[in-house]
Amino acid sequence: MAEPLHRPVLCSEVVRIFGPQPGKVYVDATVGLGGHTQALLEAENELTIVAIDRDEEALKIAAERLSPFGKRVHLIHGNYSDIREHLAHLGIEKIAGFLLDLGLSSLQLDSAARGFSFRWDGPLDMRMDTSQGLTAADLVNKASEKELSHILRDYGEERFAQRIARAILASRMKSPIDTTQALAEVVRGAIPKRFHPKRIDPATRTFQALRIAVNQELLNLKEGLEAGFQALETGGVMAAISFHSLEDRIIKQFFRYKALSCTCPPDFPVCVCDKQVEAEILTRKPIRPSSEEITKNPRARSAKLRAALKVI
Repeated sequence: MAEPLHRPVLCSEVVRIFGPQPGKVYVDATVGLGGHTQALLEAENELTIVAIDRDEEALKIAAERLSPFGKRVHLIHGNYSDIREHLAHLGIEKIAGFLLDLGLSSLQLDSAARGFSFRWDGPLDMRMDTSQGLTAADLVNKASEKELSHILRDYGEERFAQRIARAILASRMKSPIDTTQALAEVVRGAIPKRFHPKRIDPATRTFQALRIAVNQELLNLKEGLEAGFQALETGGVMAAISFHSLEDRIIKQFFRYKALSCTCPPDFPVCVCDKQVEAEILTRKPIRPSSEEITKNPRARSAKLRAALKVI
């Protein structure tokens, strides 16, 4: 299989935020096809990167791409929320940087067999780690109406969640919904045409919600942010690129909490929480792709980069 066209989002901005230092260890927690890792390795000849991904197919491509860097790269098939275990296995105590790029790779989006997109018909899979059991088809064909409505509303911010859930149940009573096109058609039919969004396909939010649920993306993000932050040395940098509001909100709130000096209620006369400032926010507003980058890579248009510096 030929290597898919891959353009890492906000690549120069990531390198600038980290300011790679010789002799330090950095973690690319979602290495994908290796674009950000390659840029960091090229920026500093004496750093090491621990590169993690749940997608074995992507890791194989990243391994080939990064092979010229030899032992400066440690590739790991796993979940970034388990960063403590991954670092302990390598004998690494602290790291200088932790990067999350939460977007789907071109490999995932452009492969009908992976089931992430409705642009091509394929099995309703959506697993980032194909060794895990649960697929999107399992959820669509086995979850209750209440469960489906909850997933679509909370993970897709879908206003027609209940209507779509009912339509899914009605359709699967006739025959299982096993393909991306079959699900997309059910969703499109469930949303009144006058409410079809102009900029995106009506099925977009449903596919996002199911993907998040299948891969437990928001839980992994919350756990991974804390675990990654704890792994940072004082002066280390955490950077995260998000692509939708649910991810961005979690990242923004996490950084804000780490930057607080007190969490006591406003009416308390004195502080009793003993909270310390743990981080300095480096991006008061998220860094967005330039118009030039969006022209070259339209998938970058919704990307937001936030970063924070660990101070204790």
